[in-house]
Amino acid sequence: MTELKTRKNDASASAFLESITDSQKRRDSQVICRLMQEVTGEEPSMWGSSIVGFGAYHYKYASGKEADWMLVGFSPRKANLTLYIMSGFDEYAKTSGYSPKPLLGQLGKYSTGKSCLYIKQLSDVNMDVLRRLIDESCKHMKVANQSL
Repeated sequence: MTELKTRKNDASASAFLESITDSQKRRDSQVICRLMQEVTGEEPSMWGSSIVGFGAYHYKYASGKEADWMLVGFSPRKANLTLYIMSGFDEYAKTSGYSPKPLLGQLGKYSTGKSCLYIKQLSDVNMDVLRRLIDESCKHMKVANQSL
C-alpha cells in the first residue's frame, strides 16, 4: 500500500501564511486561519507543504488502510482558496427545520469537490454562514469519529 504523502508536520503555519505573495490571498488566508482556530479551539498545523489544518481524526478504509487527517483545514491555492470540509456537503445542500434555505444556498459564490470548498476570495461569501458550515462539519466529524 502507498503511504499518505500529506501528513502533519512541524513547519510553521504562520511563516507559511506570511510567505503568500498575493496580498489579498494572504489577508483572506489569515482570516480563515483565525476563524478555524476559533471554531475548533485548535492551533494551526501544517499538513504537507501547503495545507493549514486544525485538529485531527483517525480513519480506516474498508481495505484496512488507516491514516490520520485534519478535522478541517485550508490551502491558498493559485486559483482559489480551498477549504477542506471533511464531512462533505450533502447535508448542507438540504433544507432544515430552522432554515428554509440550505446552508450552502446562503453562502455566496463558491464551488465544491467531494470535501473541498473553493472560494475565489472571502468577500464572495457570507462569513457567518462560513463559520456555521465549519462548525457543523467539525461537530459532525467528532460524532462520526468518537475517538477524537
